[in-house]
Amino acid sequence: MKTLLIVWHTRGVKTTQLAEAVARGAASEAGVQVRMLRCADAGPQDVLEADALVLGTPENFGSLSGMMKDFLERIFYECEGKVAGRPWALLVSAGQDGTGAIASVERIVTGLRLKKVQEPILALKEVTPEVLAQCEELGAALAAGLALGVY
Repeated sequence: MKTLLIVWHTRGVKTTQLAEAVARGAASEAGVQVRMLRCADAGPQDVLEADALVLGTPENFGSLSGMMKDFLERIFYECEGKVAGRPWALLVSAGQDGTGAIASVERIVTGLRLKKVQEPILALKEVTPEVLAQCEELGAALAAGLALGVY
């Protein structure tokens, strides 16, 4: 069984809505387990055991959330060199433009040598039905890729 790990942080509801939409999209694929963990509850072992990773963060003060940064710092050195090539994607809920959050996460994840499977999904100011549909499509595509052995 392949595992899609969704790790997210939010103090509100927007990033949770994005993460749940990814999980809904992935849920119908047989042979793929979806694990959803808040940043504070996820650690290196969760990442090492995952076959794909989706990160979700709000834009806080023009950057990623402190909890997402904490998560990435806690897993980085233990996962470095062990997860290279695994697919990953990013979800950002932003009140400004999201560019700082996106750049910060991508800069960190570059060091893990994960394979970005699509451009980040950005919910700007609000979570629209179109953004939720994009998240569901991402989940479905990642799960299908895992089930078919593409990733």
